[in-house]
Amino acid sequence: MHVRRLALGITVLAFAVVVLGAWVRLTGAGLGCPDWPGCYGRMVIGPDGSRLEAAIEGGKAWREMVHRYAAGALGLGIVALAVVALRNRRRGASGPIALPAALVILVVLQVALGAWTVTLRLQPAVVVAHLLGGMAILGLLWRLYLGPSSRPARPRPGWVRPAAAVGIAVLAFQIALGGWTSANYAALACPDFPTCHGSWWPDGDYRAGFRLWQESGSGSGFEGGVLSVEARIAIHVVHRIGALVTVLYLGGLCAAAMRWGRPAGGFAAATLAVFGLLVVQAALGVSNVWLGLPLGAAVAHNAAAALLLLALVTMHHRSGRRP
Repeated sequence: MHVRRLALGITVLAFAVVVLGAWVRLTGAGLGCPDWPGCYGRMVIGPDGSRLEAAIEGGKAWREMVHRYAAGALGLGIVALAVVALRNRRRGASGPIALPAALVILVVLQVALGAWTVTLRLQPAVVVAHLLGGMAILGLLWRLYLGPSSRPARPRPGWVRPAAAVGIAVLAFQIALGGWTSANYAALACPDFPTCHGSWWPDGDYRAGFRLWQESGSGSGFEGGVLSVEARIAIHVVHRIGALVTVLYLGGLCAAAMRWGRPAGGFAAATLAVFGLLVVQAALGVSNVWLGLPLGAAVAHNAAAALLLLALVTMHHRSGRRP
């Protein structure tokens, strides 16, 4: 079996898991199942909510378990991918082995983070780590599908590849900020745009807003958020600043690559994809504020971030290896 073809199919599943995770979080179903790995002691929820105890919100339980089933399928797929890669190598065929092994390690970490997300009652630091782990798995699966880098037919300046790598790091940091904003329920802390409560620099509690490990103060955990209004404003403002930095850097990268990078073929397509998704992502971010965080736009904002990551990985890959 060809590892790259298998990786493509699992990448599609990984993208679905990332989007499902956002949907579960944004619909308030992160604790739809208060235990792990089952849900109220069951591994399979009944066909309708009436089979659950009256206190159980069946819809939330269903959403959480669908996400867990998809994540479980993804984990099994990655293990199968690693087994195929190992068998190919033992048969003397050339092929990747490091990336499949790294993906298995990441899956194990993701399982632990998924469990801690529930047992620690949506502790924001764990939620963000879980989000970044999912994005890392998605990016590495896509990189595995793209195959080994090759020298481009038309040589490009040496700065293109490292600049694209920096772009991936910038985007990853912004995704973390977005996850922190969502995990602390700060997405609507600033109801206007481009100002926040009519101010360009509103009062905010930045120390409390970015305390990595928080105390909930109650048995209900962190669902709904535990931070003050001022702390949430600080988080939202920093997320906006991060978005501005990301737009400026990635937009400048695309412009410079098209102007001086001698784009052609796949590299040009990847660069245009990065730019187009960057515009879409910025528009979705603004619309989430102006429209009051509608579910469709909020989920699309997460999905666009994942697609932007894949486009950047493609751009980096097609920039070509150094001679």
